[in-house]
Amino acid sequence: MTMKCCVIIPAAGSSTRFSAGSKQDKLAQDLGGRPLLIRTVELFTKRPEVTAIVVAGPPDTMPEFKLRYGDKLAFHGAKLVAGGTRARWETVQKALEAVPDDCTHIAVHDAARPAVDEQLLDRLFEAAAKFDAVVPTVAIASTVKRLSEETEAAAEVDPLAARILGDAGKPTAQARTVVETVDRRGLYESQTPEIFKADLLRKAYASLNPDAGDDVTDDAILVERLGSTVHAVDGDVTNVKVTIAGDLRLVRAILGVRPPKDRPVHKRF
Repeated sequence: MTMKCCVIIPAAGSSTRFSAGSKQDKLAQDLGGRPLLIRTVELFTKRPEVTAIVVAGPPDTMPEFKLRYGDKLAFHGAKLVAGGTRARWETVQKALEAVPDDCTHIAVHDAARPAVDEQLLDRLFEAAAKFDAVVPTVAIASTVKRLSEETEAAAEVDPLAARILGDAGKPTAQARTVVETVDRRGLYESQTPEIFKADLLRKAYASLNPDAGDDVTDDAILVERLGSTVHAVDGDVTNVKVTIAGDLRLVRAILGVRPPKDRPVHKRF
C-alpha cells in the first residue's frame, strides 16, 4: 500500500523562552532569506510520502499569523488552521480535524526544528512503512542531574546598591541544590518528526483526558498509554529545536546561513 502521510506542524506557541520579554517570534526569524517556519515546512514539500501539510497557528493572533505566513504556506500547499491555547497536545488535536481522510499516516513535527537531515527523514519513513509508531531519538551524552525546585541567589543582596540601581543592583545568578545524579544509561532524548499510522494517532487522541494533559510533551506518550509499541530510530544531534536565542545561532551554522544584516542608519548632516 502506498503511504500517504499528512504532516502536522503545531505552531501556536508563544516563543516565551526565546524572546525573554522582547516579544520576538522565533518562527519569524530569518534563515537564509526565509522565515524559520517556512524552512520547516519546506522539509516535507518534496517528500514523495507527504501528500498534505497542516500548520496550526495561534488562535488568539490568527489574523496576524495569517498575514505573516499565509501566502507562503499557500504557495507550498499547506493548510492553515487555528491551534489550541492550553498546550501543544490541544494544537495537534485541532489539527487532526483537518487531516484528509485518505491519509494512511500522520507525522507531527515541531515548528521550530528547521534543520532535519534528509537521511533522518529517509530512516523515519522507511521505519514507518513497517511499524505503527516511530520516533527519532539520540542518546543523552552529558551527565544528568536532578535538581531541587527551590533556587537561591548566588550572592548576597547589597541593600544600598539595590536602592540606587534597582533590579540592576540585584544578583542575577541563581543556584539550585543537586538532589542526585541520574544514571543516563538507556536514556534517550526524543525528537521529531514522529510518524504514526493515522488511525492509531486518532485513537490515541480520542482517549486523551483534557484535564490530565499537562504531562503530554509529545505524541508518542499517548500511543504508549494505549499499550501500543513505539519504535525508535537513530535521530541526529543537528536536529536542533530552537528554544532560546543560542539555538538559532546553532541552526544557522548547521544550515550554513548568515544572520540578516542590520539596516544601515542614515547619517544626519
